[in-house]
Amino acid sequence: MNKNIVCIGAGYIGGPTMAVIAKMNPDRKVYVCDINKKRIAAWNSWNYELPIYEPGLVDVVKEVRGKNLFFTTDIKSAVKKCDIVFVGVNTPTKMFGRGAGRASDLQFWEATAREIKGYADGDKIVVEKSTLPVRTAAAMEAILNEGRGKREEGRGGEGPRFTVLSNPEFLAEGTAIKDLLSPDRVLIGGPETPEGKAAVGEICDIYAGKDGKWVARSKILTTNVWSAELTKLAANAMLAQRVSSVNALAGLCEATGADIDEVARVMGADRRIGSKFLKAGPGFGGSCFKKDVLNLVYLCETFGLHTAAEYWSGVIKMNDHQQERIVSRLFKAMFNTLANKKIAMFGFAFKADTGDTRETPAGYVARLLNEEHVRLAITDPKAIENGKRDLAGLDGITWEKDPYKAAKDADAVLLMTDWKEYPALDWGKVFKSMRKPALVFDTRNCLDAAALKRLGFRVLNVGK
Repeated sequence: MNKNIVCIGAGYIGGPTMAVIAKMNPDRKVYVCDINKKRIAAWNSWNYELPIYEPGLVDVVKEVRGKNLFFTTDIKSAVKKCDIVFVGVNTPTKMFGRGAGRASDLQFWEATAREIKGYADGDKIVVEKSTLPVRTAAAMEAILNEGRGKREEGRGGEGPRFTVLSNPEFLAEGTAIKDLLSPDRVLIGGPETPEGKAAVGEICDIYAGKDGKWVARSKILTTNVWSAELTKLAANAMLAQRVSSVNALAGLCEATGADIDEVARVMGADRRIGSKFLKAGPGFGGSCFKKDVLNLVYLCETFGLHTAAEYWSGVIKMNDHQQERIVSRLFKAMFNTLANKKIAMFGFAFKADTGDTRETPAGYVARLLNEEHVRLAITDPKAIENGKRDLAGLDGITWEKDPYKAAKDADAVLLMTDWKEYPALDWGKVFKSMRKPALVFDTRNCLDAAALKRLGFRVLNVGK
């Protein structure tokens, strides 16, 4: 078996992960493939205008691209060159047929499995990197290894042997490179067979890095395939649940006069709870949380666990409610009418330090405001192009790179993403340019509310 690696899928999973794998394994050639020519061209761009924004990513790509990291649309050639194949294709929520709105859409995954089988000319380790429903590996193995039994029984069957593993990613956008270089853990699930254990060992070697200088062996955890597949869904569901839980408490704080930041700080001091993901805000977004919770709901329903399905459905319901509450509070604070008023939305990415707008709370809120005939001016340091695509077809929305220009003549500023640039703005200048009374709704609680009030702003926060 050679050491070469190919990843099919050059998106948020494949690009950063393979770049760091190449950096930490200079003795291996790493190929990243995608059928999207525009995306691959961006990964290969001379000025490193990469298709995704992630702090530190450009530096890693500059270090290894063209040396042992290669981006290509030639999937066939790359699969033939490599004995280890990672699969990082998109698995969005299915929006049609059985399981619509909850189950994962696996058509791209299955097409990739069939491509791998068609191109392979030797034994391969195939590693699931995309988030997939439990027991998907069994389906992939059935597709890849179809016909092997006939060959082994001497009845003319042909084809290489494929060993399918699960290696889910646990990256947080905005800190993905940091997370990859120093992960809390790496999870590898494989069949409990001699071939499976050998394949798991090969992937463990990748994450250990050359000369064992990357991830400590104690942080490389191994399980069976099914546990690995479920763990990714479970981990994201637990994190999403914490976000919805603290936001549910935030509403109660607003009603009673309590301060959610104080409540969360004291709760987080309990070691059994901890402080992570106890920050009230507009709710969770991104490509994983909602999709994975809905997938978990569908799995629970499929196996007759209806009470569990209702429980996890509540996490999504609370998240949607939080964004609806933002619009309701704006409506009340702006004299029970939003029609023809200008609101400057500061931030459209689902979190700071990323250009990703998938399932961003700002998108849902923008659509609700659009229904109220608001004149919306949206600004964001990294997400404007993605935002334009997401809200294409909606009237009354303008996009502005400069937050000062976005706020000019606005009735309110609605801060949706906690970019570090926003607290550093000259808020006196912002106030002078706005219509009065000027309102700031800081859904991230990242601005100095007392200072804003001294300038003359009316201020809304979440959970206060």
